[in-house]
Amino acid sequence: MNPHVRKFFDLNRLHGYKRPAPLILVNGLAEQSESWFANRTVWSRHFDVKVPELLVYDGDSLHSHIDAGGEVTVDYLTDRLARYLDEFVQRPPYHIVGSSLGGQVAMTFACRYPKLVSRLVLICPSGVHGDENLPMMEGVKRSQYDTLVKSVFHRSHFANEGLVEAIEHKFQNRKWKKGVLRTLRGTVGHSVAPLLGQVPHPTLLIWGENDRVLSDVPGSVRAADQILKVTQVVIPNCGHAPQIEKARLVNQLVQRFLREGLKTIPPQYDPARFLEKQERRARLKVTHPHR
Repeated sequence: MNPHVRKFFDLNRLHGYKRPAPLILVNGLAEQSESWFANRTVWSRHFDVKVPELLVYDGDSLHSHIDAGGEVTVDYLTDRLARYLDEFVQRPPYHIVGSSLGGQVAMTFACRYPKLVSRLVLICPSGVHGDENLPMMEGVKRSQYDTLVKSVFHRSHFANEGLVEAIEHKFQNRKWKKGVLRTLRGTVGHSVAPLLGQVPHPTLLIWGENDRVLSDVPGSVRAADQILKVTQVVIPNCGHAPQIEKARLVNQLVQRFLREGLKTIPPQYDPARFLEKQERRARLKVTHPHR
């Protein structure tokens, strides 16, 4: 045997090799797997990162399901995640990070298959409390793609012309647009509130203080306290996509949480401080309604 090949297959070296824990990233309704561009390389230093394509809006699999009369629901997406992990990863327990609608899928999977999950990270998960503002639906129906993109971010420079043009180009594809609209129809209004008290895993929730997609961030923060082993952070000056808008901070928080837990929360991200600030604003509106 070639000595280089023999060295590669050195059993002692292989015996000492330990694959990093699998980390599964589940994107949301308005996002695709590319939305993790600022995170996956960093997290790959410590984890075996997988990004399943659960929602390919112009994909044959999705449209075969639709054409057969199927609805695109959270349960359907959870089944797809389960199938992907069972067939292509097969190394539980998994760390799962879910954003927006992906947070609902991650939580549903964790409650359905608790032994397959190690830790959860939910980034601005929808369906926890209250309704959602739906600029995406209006943006798609009226072709207002700049409105759609700007609704996601607090800082306008993230919603640049290039991103708006890329989204607009996607929606020129009639198959893509149909996939989005059917997914909106099947998932909007779905609630995971009944599952909150059933999540047994250590769970990190990351909220954007200035989220314009979730109608009631303070109510969502309070509701999420029902999760038994929950840690929450609220990021100021941040919208519905902290993994993009505050990527460096989110990368650090997620790595620390998954590797050792977040034993302390910096005061500026403390959810209790955020709720106190919201309550002060509410009292001020009552006493000074025209301010």
